[in-house]
Amino acid sequence: MLAVVLSATLHGLHGRAVRVEVDVAPGLPGFTIVGLPDAALSEARERVRGALRNSGYRHPPRRITVNLAPAEVRKAGASLDLAIAMGILLGSEQVSTVAGRWALIGELGLGGEVRSVPGLLPMVIALRDTGVARVLVPAASQREASLAPGVEAVGVETLADAVAALRPDRARRIAPDRLPRAGGSLVASAAEPPQQIAGPAQGLVDLADVRGQATARRGLEIALAGGHAMLMIGPPGAGKTLLARTIPALLPDLDDAAALEATVVASVASDVPVEQLVRRPPVRMPHHTVSYAGMVGGGPRLSPGEVTLADHGVLVCDELPEFGRDVLEALRQPLEEGAVAVVRVGRWATFPARFTFIAAMNPCPCGQSGSRDRACSCPPGVPGRYLRRVSGPLRDRLDLWVAMDRVPPEVLLRSPEPEPSAVVARRIEEARRRQHLRTGAIPNGRLAGRALAAACGLLPESRGRAVRLAEREGLSGRGTERLLRVARTIADLEGHDAVSDTDLDEAARFRAPVDASALGRTA
Repeated sequence: MLAVVLSATLHGLHGRAVRVEVDVAPGLPGFTIVGLPDAALSEARERVRGALRNSGYRHPPRRITVNLAPAEVRKAGASLDLAIAMGILLGSEQVSTVAGRWALIGELGLGGEVRSVPGLLPMVIALRDTGVARVLVPAASQREASLAPGVEAVGVETLADAVAALRPDRARRIAPDRLPRAGGSLVASAAEPPQQIAGPAQGLVDLADVRGQATARRGLEIALAGGHAMLMIGPPGAGKTLLARTIPALLPDLDDAAALEATVVASVASDVPVEQLVRRPPVRMPHHTVSYAGMVGGGPRLSPGEVTLADHGVLVCDELPEFGRDVLEALRQPLEEGAVAVVRVGRWATFPARFTFIAAMNPCPCGQSGSRDRACSCPPGVPGRYLRRVSGPLRDRLDLWVAMDRVPPEVLLRSPEPEPSAVVARRIEEARRRQHLRTGAIPNGRLAGRALAAACGLLPESRGRAVRLAEREGLSGRGTERLLRVARTIADLEGHDAVSDTDLDEAARFRAPVDASALGRTA
């Protein structure tokens, strides 16, 4: 007998609906899965066989063929286990019928337990988009599934619970102790707003703890307000890492659309079910030993990398020249396009990578090149080679440059307390609000061409000032656009409708804070 059950699998960050067709036919006993399953999915035979037997059902001694449609799409993971087991029960007539049009997602344990799978949220969204209104999911992931609006999610703990939930006479009567309670309700529907994470996390480094470094503080404020890439250069102890640790407290909460996208990324990347919308922007700080696949994505499941885990947030790279050359060059595409394409044998995926890039580095291996109070111990030529590890094309994508030196003890101990994070965060949030009203979801750091010119609204005298600054700094067309983008963000922070001369002058000061020859450039 033929049975058809709906389920879903994961491709990159997107779910794909799958028709699980199970044919239980007379013949020599066998269990075949076709439709491009990966190794984990091929092993579903053993998981399903044990789950059926230990749940009180028979594994029929017949020829079982499971086809995963569409056949030309590769399927991965264990999310189809529950659907395959239900198809066998229907095909062998151990279960007579199913109440309505359901989809089933979940991994099976040998004892019949229904276990969570990564990426459940995008799978449920994909099923909803095909017209599925009800989805059976692992009980531990029921909250995550309920984050997808417009679909009813029912959680079950065992295969026997799933069979009971799908019976026509019991589809609405699921034992209360089998489902997690969410606000007193057993089944979370789209009408129930999910809990959301709001407000900055506790225990963060406050900007008031960063004494001195007024230029670096201002540069970070501009970078976060407009989504600009920034590089800090200075000796050890100048406060580069401390300043980077203040970033989480400076970022405003994500809006509804961005929060759902961030939650999808968290769902795919985590082995633990997501229970709430991700409202706080992610801040990723990968170690410089991160691999190419760890940075841009890849691996057996085409998992997202650090650039995608930082989507709608900030990617911080400390000790920038210590990263692998291929890893650094891989940052060029996401910095330019806000996305990264990952291609593997027979598979490909495009991941979002709309992050603000904050980098820091020492001026040389010993860290003292250019320092006012300590001599550099590196051999001649080494500082230049060290700085040239950051290639010209990558440097050309950095909007803000900040030179930092050690803060004198007098400033550390006796200077007035600087602005706290809360004050600066309000300015950043207001500047982002102005950008959103003007250009929608596109931040100033990604404006170009006519859109940038319209956003700046330069008056004739300011246009002439921009031309003179660009000629003085020897800027290319791309460099001139970077100057205008930074000036537009400064104007937003100051509440200016149009970019003024003072905004342009401040933006120009962040263009070349370090001598060009010290950066390994050709004069």
